[in-house]
Amino acid sequence: MNEQMIQTWHELNQRYLVAALARVRRALDRHAVPGEVTPEDSDPVWPAPDTGELPPPALVMLTRAFGLSPFERDVLLLAAGPELDASFLMSCAAAQGDPHFAFPTFGLALAALPGPHWSALSPAGPLRVWHLLELGVAETLVNRPLRIDERVLHYLTGVSYLDERVCGLVELVPPPSELPPSQERVADRIVEMWSQSTGVQPTAVVELCGETLAGKEAIAARACSELGLRLYVMHAADVPPTATEREVLARRWEREILLGQAALLVDCEDLTGPDENHAVQAFLARVRGPLLLTSREPLPLRRRRTVCLDVRRPSAGEQRALWRNVLGGLASRLDGRLDPVVAQFNLETASIQAASGEVLADDGNRDVHADVNALSDRLWEICRVCARGRLGELAQRIDPIACWDDLVLPPVQKDVLRQIIAQARQRLRVYEDWGFAARSGRGLGMSALFAGPSGTGKTLAAEVLAGELRLDLYRIDLSQVVSKYIGETEKNLRRVFDAAEESGAILLFDEADALFGKRSEVKDSHDRYANVEVSYLLQRMEEYRGLAILTTNLKNALDPAFLRRLRFVVQFPFPDYEQRQEIWQRSFPSEAPIDGLNFTKLARLNVAGGSIRNIAVGAAFLAADAGEPIRMSHVLRAAQAEYVKLEKSLTEAEVGGWV
Repeated sequence: MNEQMIQTWHELNQRYLVAALARVRRALDRHAVPGEVTPEDSDPVWPAPDTGELPPPALVMLTRAFGLSPFERDVLLLAAGPELDASFLMSCAAAQGDPHFAFPTFGLALAALPGPHWSALSPAGPLRVWHLLELGVAETLVNRPLRIDERVLHYLTGVSYLDERVCGLVELVPPPSELPPSQERVADRIVEMWSQSTGVQPTAVVELCGETLAGKEAIAARACSELGLRLYVMHAADVPPTATEREVLARRWEREILLGQAALLVDCEDLTGPDENHAVQAFLARVRGPLLLTSREPLPLRRRRTVCLDVRRPSAGEQRALWRNVLGGLASRLDGRLDPVVAQFNLETASIQAASGEVLADDGNRDVHADVNALSDRLWEICRVCARGRLGELAQRIDPIACWDDLVLPPVQKDVLRQIIAQARQRLRVYEDWGFAARSGRGLGMSALFAGPSGTGKTLAAEVLAGELRLDLYRIDLSQVVSKYIGETEKNLRRVFDAAEESGAILLFDEADALFGKRSEVKDSHDRYANVEVSYLLQRMEEYRGLAILTTNLKNALDPAFLRRLRFVVQFPFPDYEQRQEIWQRSFPSEAPIDGLNFTKLARLNVAGGSIRNIAVGAAFLAADAGEPIRMSHVLRAAQAEYVKLEKSLTEAEVGGWV
């Protein structure tokens, strides 16, 4: 309805409600004067000639929705009267012949209103089942005060809102402005299934399964919008734990379905523990009406028919089309620079729209001939930030500052690192444009193992890759991932990979042998579940579209099956004399004051690059504290401290002739 029609409906609804209340009040007045014979009033007539396609008044819609009898409807009006007209209380007192009873009661309704029946106030009757009325305290049922529920009162007056007792548990999901074709087809399927279902009659529960929560919510919101429903989402953790609380919530929500044409989506993405699972199962089995749930895997429901629909992220082609559609003319100016964005960032529709909005706003503040390269760089950075999502809660983000010059490795290892960069950049062309992904969906993930002694540059190499690819680098905290409880490690790994999926960030699993060791012979249940954890990781590594880097000091401790599935294995050797000399030369910035440092002598220290950098920094602090340039004596003292940490002893061959 347009604004004028809405205004007209409100005016007519008010007139209808006033007329209906006046009819009930006249019934009270007739009862207050025994013996007086007056004709009974008929129901007010909804003005038909000039209403056009306006819906019926709220009282009529409520009566139909809850199946109220004429008497039950009038009891509801009797309770609403004092809320809308204070003088209504005097009529109640006069009709009951007692000034202390200046409020409506069920006894008054039975005595004064036409068509009375005792079942109107039974616990199984609609007035109480749907919490349309609240009963006060009194010695007898007929003398208990009647009060209309506030949500119902406002509905009768034409003011519609979500019940505040439900509002804190659910959140409105607006329909998306656009969906990719693959997700649009899922929404159409829901519309087709529900198009014949109305009210709170039991209907199939739609389970939207997959790893993209935003996409599932967007699909549900689009389908509900097509059906004239507003979609609200409730998280599984907010489902009441007790049966009584669940029953009250279910009733109130079903009332919202009838009053406000609403649908409910229960988010079961992070369902944890048997207690929470039981509460959700019981609630879903109890609630009737349009109901959806989201989960990664199908969740069997008791006593409810379910239809499971798989939801996938938009394909690369769909994402490319979304970018071009939202960016408009700017897409042609970027001319091919969108392909790397599509290849790297696996974004949902809402994220693409948000990122495009920022880029368009930036472009609007620039000259029309602004540097396209700068605009492309800005788009990339916006996508990086937009795609970070929840990953920061699960891992530590490392700011990559290292470059190729900081990395001292043999040519073979450097060549493998460059191959990793090339594959990361050309994934879209090879997998999508050249059709390799269509042949098999397995093994498309990029995974690399960096193996070698501590301090040989494994983490430094990960920084170099992140800097070259302009991607976020996250170090996974294994202490937060590995759990002694069965199933928890897989759950934590799933959260990490799911959170990283949009950004395609580089995941760095330090000391991976602690998590991905050899699968053992199954001797008990713990061995069996440990093997399940390794198998689950292998599966996710193959599916993850980003780059996952595993570092280990003990390559031989890794499962051979795991090694076979890795795309790259880079062995970081202990640096030889020439490499140590190069590392020493690069360890002191050009700004640092040095005096008489002999790098050929320093290279005799038999330590890896990480220890060399520690010694260089330690020597710098010693020199700064002494107010001197960095000399060999400072390096010697720093080396002695580092060797103590390594539980080694300096030899004469290493430091002879230093000072």
